[in-house]
Amino acid sequence: MKKIISVLALIGAIVLPAQANTVSGVDLAPSIKIQGQSLNYYGAGVRSKFFMKLYVGSLYAQQAELNAANVLTSEQLSAVRLNIISSMITSDRMVDTIIEGFETASNGNLAPLQQRLDTFLAVFDEAVEIGDQFTMVSIPGVGLEAYKNGKLLTLIEGDDFRRTLFAIWLGDKPADKKLKQAMLGK
Repeated sequence: MKKIISVLALIGAIVLPAQANTVSGVDLAPSIKIQGQSLNYYGAGVRSKFFMKLYVGSLYAQQAELNAANVLTSEQLSAVRLNIISSMITSDRMVDTIIEGFETASNGNLAPLQQRLDTFLAVFDEAVEIGDQFTMVSIPGVGLEAYKNGKLLTLIEGDDFRRTLFAIWLGDKPADKKLKQAMLGK
């Protein structure tokens, strides 16, 4: 009987389409298409501060057996997606948070990144509302594309920039250690 149940479960897993995960009410696709490439979902978690749930951060990538260093140094596409779930997240707070994250991730050496960071921060010029989705795509050898609700807003050149931005969530000193682990599927 156990063998029959195991076989039926295996057949169900093969026949049924992959299901999206749901984290804090946000449905996360099992894969996303970026530049004609399919990126697979790895993990997601909630960024909380002072017990307030702010956004769902998720990681999508091409490569298997991910760890944070692989994502930051990979020669394959990857994406960090932020789904806003709190009205506490505003345009000004996103800008402040990204600046703080860059200061930490660059060990205070913002000078080589400052002009590109200023350009990137324009992604948050419009009001940020519950339900907004920001997708940052790491393109090795090129830089980073930033999308809001599926619309491309900017391309920032430079591997150093894309690695520093992703280090906010996946670096040695992430903004939220629990979120980092969840994004890596742990």
